[in-house]
Amino acid sequence: MFQLHANDATKLCDGLSRREMMRVGGLGLGGLSLASLIKNRETRAKQGSGNHGAGFGKAKNVIIFGLVGGIPQHETWDPKPNGPQETRGIYGTTATATPGYHVCELMPKTAKHTEKLAVLRGMFTGDNAHSTSGYQMLTGVPHQPLNRESARAKAPNLFPSMGAMVRALNYRGESMPSAVTIPEHIWNDGNIDWPGQDAGFLGRQYDPWLVKCYPNEGRFDMPGMSLPEDISTVRLHERRSLLDQINGKAEDLNRLSSVTSYGEHTQQAYNLLGATAAGKAFDLSQEPDALRDRYGRERFNQSCLLARRLVESGVSLVQINWTRIKKEGVENQGGWDTHAKHNVSLKDHLMPLMDMAFSTLIDDLHDRGLLDETLVVMFTEFGHTPKFNAKEGRDHWGSAFSIALAGGGVKGGAVHGKTDQNAAYVTDGMTTAADFVATVFHLLGYPPHTELYDPFGRPTPISRGRVITEILA
Repeated sequence: MFQLHANDATKLCDGLSRREMMRVGGLGLGGLSLASLIKNRETRAKQGSGNHGAGFGKAKNVIIFGLVGGIPQHETWDPKPNGPQETRGIYGTTATATPGYHVCELMPKTAKHTEKLAVLRGMFTGDNAHSTSGYQMLTGVPHQPLNRESARAKAPNLFPSMGAMVRALNYRGESMPSAVTIPEHIWNDGNIDWPGQDAGFLGRQYDPWLVKCYPNEGRFDMPGMSLPEDISTVRLHERRSLLDQINGKAEDLNRLSSVTSYGEHTQQAYNLLGATAAGKAFDLSQEPDALRDRYGRERFNQSCLLARRLVESGVSLVQINWTRIKKEGVENQGGWDTHAKHNVSLKDHLMPLMDMAFSTLIDDLHDRGLLDETLVVMFTEFGHTPKFNAKEGRDHWGSAFSIALAGGGVKGGAVHGKTDQNAAYVTDGMTTAADFVATVFHLLGYPPHTELYDPFGRPTPISRGRVITEILA
């Protein structure tokens, strides 16, 4: 068993030996590095008092159903059957559960659930680049400057993502992190990460957990959830014994700001390695095959089922990012960035997989009594151009697009915002990314003026947008 010796000659100014401090830091090498990920400095959000209005605080959880690459407004929530032939597209419409409202014929399953949904048809970022329009939608803050593709996370564009803000505001000391991203990060060609996916100025300790996974194959890469090959369970317990001895010197350690609350956070990391709640959440084999089939067996679809399980396990925000489909004959790398053969891509794989996963997720949450407390957002960074290009594709368009929300304080059957006959520009009910983020946090019980603090103690509100009261119950 490891022992902690107290006769090291070289002492630091606080009385601890250099060897002791090196061994404290070295514990992370034995599978407890998760402690550094879940260490959380206290953050106090200043919330107003009184009645905050409809929907406030009704959502305990959020699932972001991320169709990154651009949801085409014409072929989803805002079809224009009477518009010009060159813009309306080839697909017809289908009636929904909301009287008088029609959506594209390619989403028949989702159409049956509009009584649980609110649709925002007036979304606007004014940005036609994946990276920077995506940053705006993920944070609620416009990128400086707009329209910069393959932008990287650097000053002044370091506002935290919604997941990071949830971690900072809602850390509850539980064994599961409060914000998780699956099954991969969002990236442009060249594996260039979008800005706005991490904690930015809040600090890395509030980064949402990125779990790179293939839940359709049972493969997961979870931070801190597995031991290195050379660390057996016995060795882990030996390291825990050493840790317990170190914790006996808490009076000395607590004088160091760098290890404040170290014991608490390491305990959480150690508990995660026990894989109790976490292990069960990631075990999709516990789900009936029939339900897994209803979701669909693709990587993104099974990630939606995983998201529901994570919410049940105590995760406050789960973001599911669309993953490209690598199959022979699939255009546009199997993503929503449909610059070529737009209609073919939608009909052959994009819309059927989306329609199956989204409708089943809504059904599954409703059947389990979770929808009333879980906000589900069909999310994207922008829409698509009204006109087709020479490759029979639609290009990037941030001047008007649609997203949808369900559950958690949302008024079912609501349709907010209008566009012109080409679905090109918003004519009524314009909604910015800041408004969208303000509404999400309002539903979670945080007014837009709730403040976060950067490492220097400077306050900033979580959003400068307007809560979209028109869609709240």
